[in-house]
This record gives sequence, C-alpha cells and structure tokens, in this order.
Amino acid sequence: MKSITRSLDPEGRRIFVERCATSAFGLSILSPTVPAKAARPDKRRSGVASAGSAGKATSVIWLNLSGGLSHIDSLDPKRGRSKGPADPISTAVPGTQFTSYFPKLATVADRVSVIRTMYAEIGVHKPASYLMRTGYEGRGTIRHPHIGAWGSHYLGRSSETLPSSVCVNRRSDQANGFFPTSYAPLAIGSPNAGVQNTDPLGSAQKLKKRVGLLDELDAGFRSKIGDQKVAAYNGYYDDALALMKARDLDAFDLSKEKDSVREAYGKNAFGQGCLLARRLAETGVRFIEVDHKGWDHHKALPDEMAELSPVFDIAFATLIEDLEQRGMLDTTLVVVATEFGRKPEFDGDGRSHHPTCFSTIMAGGGVKTGYVHGRSDKDGRNVEEGMVTVGAFHATVGHALGMNIEEPAISASGRPFTVGNGEKPVLELFA
Repeated sequence: MKSITRSLDPEGRRIFVERCATSAFGLSILSPTVPAKAARPDKRRSGVASAGSAGKATSVIWLNLSGGLSHIDSLDPKRGRSKGPADPISTAVPGTQFTSYFPKLATVADRVSVIRTMYAEIGVHKPASYLMRTGYEGRGTIRHPHIGAWGSHYLGRSSETLPSSVCVNRRSDQANGFFPTSYAPLAIGSPNAGVQNTDPLGSAQKLKKRVGLLDELDAGFRSKIGDQKVAAYNGYYDDALALMKARDLDAFDLSKEKDSVREAYGKNAFGQGCLLARRLAETGVRFIEVDHKGWDHHKALPDEMAELSPVFDIAFATLIEDLEQRGMLDTTLVVVATEFGRKPEFDGDGRSHHPTCFSTIMAGGGVKTGYVHGRSDKDGRNVEEGMVTVGAFHATVGHALGMNIEEPAISASGRPFTVGNGEKPVLELFA
C-alpha cells in the first residue's frame, strides 16, 4: 500500500479520495472536487492600493460564450464592407446600437456596460479559452486559477455549507490552478438535474460509523505522506457531508421555481443555467460560471446566429431584470465573456477568428449603466481607443469583488502571481 500511494500523482490521489467518498457516502456524481473548508470566513480585505475602492459585488455570474462571439454581428455593428446579415437597431441608450439578433439585450442596454475594445493575441480556441478563463497564457509547467479560486484565496469561503464556486454546463477543469484542490468549483453538468445522489447510504448512525472508520484507516496514510494536496483532498469528506446536510441545498433544485419563471429564462440548458446562477448567488455562492457553446461561426453564420442568439438574448435580459427586481443587481456582477471576436471580412457565409478586437459585457456589481467603453475602428478590425486586455478584464472583476488584486499569491514553485497578471482594473467602468 505504501509504495502504491506514494507513486500516485495529484490526479491519482484525487481519484482515490473520490472513490473512497463514493463508497462511504454514496456521492457518485458530485463534481470532481468539492471545495473543502477554508480556514477563514468570507470577508473583504483592504489595501487595493492605487486601484481605488470598489468592491460592491459579493457574487459574480460569468456567462461564457464559447467559440468566439462575433462583435460585429452583436455588440459593435458596422456598416459598409464589414456589415453582416443583421441590421443595427436602437437600444435603451440613445446613440448606442446592437444588431437585430439581440432585441431583448437592447432593452436592458441602459443597465449594462459594453466593452468594445477587448484585445488579445491568441486566436486558437483552447489557449484563447484558457486565457479568458484565467487571465494568463497557458504554460506547460503551471496551471493558473480562475476568478472563483482567486476569490477563495483572498476572501475565504462564501458559505458554511455550499461551495464558493460552481460551473454549469461544463467540467471543472481550468479552475483552482496552483491553489489547493479545495478551491475547485462544483461542476453541474445539467442545471435541470442539479446536485443528485446526496442522500447518505443507510442511517445517520451508519454514516457516522463509516466516516469514523474511514478517518481511522486514512490517518496513517496522511501522516506518512505529509503532502498538502492529500490534506486538501481529505476536505472532500467534510464538505461532502456538509453539502448533504445543507439547508440551502434546495438552491440547486430548479423545480422549486414557478414554471412561468423557468419559461421566462428559456427552457434550454443555458437559460436554466442562468436561472440556477441567480438562485446560487441569492444563497451565497460567490462565483458561478454558465457555459454556452456554439459561437464558432466559420460557415452559415446567418442561420447559426438566428438559431443561437435568441437563447442568449432572452436568458441574459431576463437575468438582468430578475436580479434588478430582487434587489440583487447592485451586488451581483454579471459578466459576458468570449475567447475572441470574428474577422471583419464577411462574404455571406461566416467569419474567422479575430482576437485583436472584440466585445464583452459587465453589468451590476458597481459598474456604470448605459455605458460603452472604448471605440473600435470603422471595420471592427482594431482598437482605436480604450484598449482592455484580458488581464485587465480579470483585474476589473477582482476589483469589483473587493480583492486585494495587488497582493501576490505564491505558487508551490515559489513564483508570485496576481489576478490579471499584473494588469490594472479598468476604473472607468465603475460608477
């Protein structure tokens, strides 16, 4: 046993722990890693230094449009040779136009900030997606954390029983990075299914006996290995038990919502994911990512946009209005992210990848309303004014959450890292 366990890499040790938890507790489809108990409670840290004082957000709902949203066909419409199949339409903000693919978004434009000047240098999906989720270019020697993990590091856990970070419609990779495994998000593959199999196998007395036996068997292993990662994996047991007993576990159950509300968001994975995100933010989960795939329109852009855009358009506008009506918009930062934009060249079919100018959205959490940041050129090819790098985008989100983004975190290799890779937050976005 000694030689086997010592030879396990971190991934192998994680699988070992999960299998033990499955046998002991019956938790067969929880996330790859359920966040373990942090040592400190949720709190704001002072000392944002030159970044000023924001920190109104207590939760972030990160809506990821996977594939590369065409900025020209959505938030930054152009005329002339770059124009796509949709026409520009007026919005709730005089002088600001979106395209006709997004009529619902146009009605809530007075409650959001649009960034039309995002800039990156990576135009390949996997590394660009990694950059957008972490604020760092990928390296073979290290994994970088996303905002949810940074929040756990700087602010502690956001709930005594629920995870601080959740991702919906995707796996929980690209998550905790060099931070402990306990900072990884709980992965929800289907918002309609939520968290399943949380009932213990047998009575409470039997469960207590199993936990005691498991702890006894594991004690020698922990003392001999002396690995911090093993200690982090053992937090899986504590949080698995806490989650099973959580009074707020109903937050994951969309059947508790009125059918009219579920219909308003859209009866699809993304729409229901947005509704789940609202419920989780309402219950104290700090970071919720909802993934929406299908935005890679190299071919048949008119048909694909016409099919896909209403799903996002309806869900996003409903989410903003729902948060506002519940008095949550001031403390919930809603982020719309995508890995890059699309090229200005359009021949009636599709557009290729274009990282050096694209658009994103932020709403709530202390950012301005009815605001457009920056300006692209007449074709939507280059940033003319107000460039925002992906690192600055991350620093802005961290700033909104009240993190001390200038205080570095030290990786296991001894290297210092900060939210956004040293970039400064875009303070012009804040009211």
